[in-house]
Amino acid sequence: MGKPTGFLEYQREDAPAFSVSERIQHFNEFHEPLSEADRKKQAARCMACGVPFCQSGMMIGGMISGCPLGNLIPEWNDLIYRGAWKQAYDRLRLTNSFPEFTSRVCPALCEKACTCGAEGDAVTVRANEYAIVERAYAEGWAKAQPPKVRTGKKVAVIGSGPSGLAAAELLNHRGHSVTVFERSDRLGGLLMYGIPSMKLEKHIIDRRIDIMREEGVEFRTGVNVGADITAEEILADHDAVILACGSSHPRDIKAEGRDAEGIYFAVDFLKSTTKALLDNGLQEGTFISAKNKNVIVIGGGDTGNDCVGTCVRHGAKSILQLEMMPKLPDTRTANNPWPQWPRVCKTDYGQEEAAAVYGSDPRIYQTTVKEFLKDENGHLSGAVLLSLQPEKDPNTGRMTMKPVEGSERTVEAELVLIAAGFLGSEGYVTTAFGVETDGRTNVATRKGTHRTNIDKIFTAGDMHSGQSLVVRAIRDGRDCAKEVDETLIGYSNL
Repeated sequence: MGKPTGFLEYQREDAPAFSVSERIQHFNEFHEPLSEADRKKQAARCMACGVPFCQSGMMIGGMISGCPLGNLIPEWNDLIYRGAWKQAYDRLRLTNSFPEFTSRVCPALCEKACTCGAEGDAVTVRANEYAIVERAYAEGWAKAQPPKVRTGKKVAVIGSGPSGLAAAELLNHRGHSVTVFERSDRLGGLLMYGIPSMKLEKHIIDRRIDIMREEGVEFRTGVNVGADITAEEILADHDAVILACGSSHPRDIKAEGRDAEGIYFAVDFLKSTTKALLDNGLQEGTFISAKNKNVIVIGGGDTGNDCVGTCVRHGAKSILQLEMMPKLPDTRTANNPWPQWPRVCKTDYGQEEAAAVYGSDPRIYQTTVKEFLKDENGHLSGAVLLSLQPEKDPNTGRMTMKPVEGSERTVEAELVLIAAGFLGSEGYVTTAFGVETDGRTNVATRKGTHRTNIDKIFTAGDMHSGQSLVVRAIRDGRDCAKEVDETLIGYSNL
């Protein structure tokens, strides 16, 4: 099986060599560390567990334990054990529309809930999933399977992220005629422009899209529904519409000097790099560059980490990553037992790389920006940082972060990237279709369904439930497809 090339193709010639040698080695060791015999032993450990929290997707202590997709993990591990790789792929695809995506970007909730992981190392579930799907492509098992009969029903999916693609694929397999509308120039939504190439190589997305095209799904890129084409036109030409536009309204930072030139939302920064990489091989002047700049990344989540890793590759002069909340413990606490998701400090690839290149972890905890500084031309020149401390509200009992008086300090910065999360769906789409939104600006639905207040219109993914994981978006798209199918046909076998 061929080795992934994502780290190589994302590497700039003038970026630190660490990004090529160390990261490719780490990536390959993570995904394919085992021989066939060793993987068989891993599968045997899985089969002996007896308590498959990994596939439950159940709530334990207020947190999801196991796979939101309900992947039948012990079953396809059993098939690996018996050497039945084709059957393992078929079983995997029964519940997971895109294992080639989740085996690369999912945080592997299944492994955190693995029984073997309670007292030691979990079964390598995500690496097994990667091995199955890549073998399927290598052997030709992952191929187009167009429906033999069409129902005559037409469905429009607005957005080509993981939820939209999952819904489109299932509905097309059912025999409905599906058209996916994407406002960007490339398909994939968050997968294409929100996740850097070193985590998800873009030819992996195109590979699946090509299969869906061959199966009959129509894709229309560069079409901004609500601007280039009206909602009325979409509704008139389709029997059902699925809004899967994501939670793409970024949360801003309110601080003096916010208008300085050199402050960008993380999603715009990441998109500019990926688009330039695909369009022209990262030619200077075609993307937002961190080269030779002092960079501040505001936000400690996955997107913030991706910004750190990308800035390392650009050749940034220095990187600071600000986190408002206190540092999490390095190991589980008594009130966070297995199989709950471990609320512990996670050091991801971006922080690892920054520490190797600049000498220290870039994260500063309990810190925010009080003021952005700019020069006489309006360009960002620095920032005033402010320390925070947790304080419990006596009335509600909730912890809030309060400023520490006299803690201000000034740092140099020519580039600031805001990775503070997303507030919900963009208003022009919801307004165009007339759908109601909730207090978080997600599209409101009837309780327990994906149906909006407008007949024929459904919603799925982050636009439905707010910013979340790719694996949860896929599950939501699949569930939405089933509801649409029931509405169109009267029943569903999806």
